[in-house]
Amino acid sequence: MVSSRWFVALGDRSPQEQRRVLGGVRRSLLMLMAIALLCLGIPQSSWADATAQPAINIQPYIDRVVNNITEFTLDNGMKFIVLKRDKAPVISFMTYVDVGSAYEAEGKTGAAHFLEHLAFKGTTRIGTTNYRAERPLLNRLDRLFDQIQAAKAAGKPDAEIKSLQEQFETLRKQAASYVRQNEYGQIVERAGGVGLNATTSADETRYFYSFPANKLELWMSLESERFLEPVFREFFEEKDVILEERRLRTDNSPIGKMIEEFLKTAFPGHPYGRPIIGYEEDIRNLTRQDIQDFYDKYYTPNHIISVIVGDVDPAQVKELAHVYFGRYKAQSQAPDVQATAPVQTAPREVTLRLPTQPWYLEGYQRPSVRDRDHVVYDMISSILSGGRTSRLYRALVEQKLTLNIAVMNSFPGDRYPTMMLLYALTAPGHTPEEVAAVIGRELERLKREPVSAEELDRVKTQTRAGLLRLLASNEGMTDLLSEYEAKTGSWRNLFEELKAIEAVTAADVQRVARATFVPEKMTIGKLLPPEASQS
Repeated sequence: MVSSRWFVALGDRSPQEQRRVLGGVRRSLLMLMAIALLCLGIPQSSWADATAQPAINIQPYIDRVVNNITEFTLDNGMKFIVLKRDKAPVISFMTYVDVGSAYEAEGKTGAAHFLEHLAFKGTTRIGTTNYRAERPLLNRLDRLFDQIQAAKAAGKPDAEIKSLQEQFETLRKQAASYVRQNEYGQIVERAGGVGLNATTSADETRYFYSFPANKLELWMSLESERFLEPVFREFFEEKDVILEERRLRTDNSPIGKMIEEFLKTAFPGHPYGRPIIGYEEDIRNLTRQDIQDFYDKYYTPNHIISVIVGDVDPAQVKELAHVYFGRYKAQSQAPDVQATAPVQTAPREVTLRLPTQPWYLEGYQRPSVRDRDHVVYDMISSILSGGRTSRLYRALVEQKLTLNIAVMNSFPGDRYPTMMLLYALTAPGHTPEEVAAVIGRELERLKREPVSAEELDRVKTQTRAGLLRLLASNEGMTDLLSEYEAKTGSWRNLFEELKAIEAVTAADVQRVARATFVPEKMTIGKLLPPEASQS
């Protein structure tokens, strides 16, 4: 589960960012152990001696972390997980909303990502000079937008549509005159907050930042206010921002377009087949009421997990949580998304021709994160592309067939059955067909020959090290604890991961490879230059 957590949609990151993320989980075990054990409160002399041993038993220190975690659930269903860690006077916060783009209705794609943007626009008190005067203007803007859409659909004269648009722009300027730009962020920054941000995926939406330890109550106040009393102001301005974001990352990006078409091909009729940012037409047609409806349905206490890690008093956290978040009214659980796709019985393929260096993508259907073999997929990912000693790196990058090679062991999500994705940018003078042949040969080798004990130990070390690195970080812990709680049913499963890693055998790797890397589970994507360029 760990190695795929830090990836976003491939088209959402530059090549430099992709390399940074990939490289970040491949540090040496010694360095990672040192950081992890230091943050667990172990004296330097102790871990310096321990790391010299061929195999270190860190279970006592893992137990210490577990013993410092408390959890409670408010009467309204909102879950809190608190890890007391007082090595520095800092607290990291994660508000994990258990809903992502997979939950959007047909024709409303982009709603989850849009809501993430609007969550920073303020409340009835923050972000406005006079909400009483601002509110009717926002409502009038909504009505005018509906009128413009209806006029366009009915084929009304251009002059009539233009008149409505002019009224709309005048009203938008009036509403903007009441806005205090980025006031929420400024309050956080003035109080010493850092890292204020959010991310949306297919499965969830995360809101996070860190504060000095004496600002716990301020976080409670700000976070509860923005989730209890949000005002989706500057809606149409933000729509323009999101449309531009889509143009940059997808419409004007060859690999962004490829990813969108690849997912549509791999997941027909499935929510994972839709882009997280949304389709352009859907984004243009979204209304404030659409976002409000999505918020009302899913941003409920029983869909929210708050994780707090750092120099905190768990008793104070519980007391303040009741005061600030206890006001949140309990609601019934929203129905789960219907994430089923037609059974695949043959390979699928999509080819695009765009002005770019060729890319090759190869994906295979695999089970969700709840499957007992999810750690085995981590092992396979590391065997294939975990650093310069990995099989595909040596076979493709060292042989100068590709400029890179990477494997994402669950893409684009993992709450539901998903895929393992292999992707590579071909080197000049080489073709996707050459890359496909090498990948095919290595996958067949994985199915045919048991992994050696030495190689399996190496990838276990890599995977274990990546997990330990995240355990050492307050921010990493907020992410992991929330995700394991939401997706596996308990944050405690995070700490079972080390045991699961150790239990993987060469036979497990071979068994899972044989079950996964078969034609009837495969989707191929080829991003090629135009015919003339290729010749």
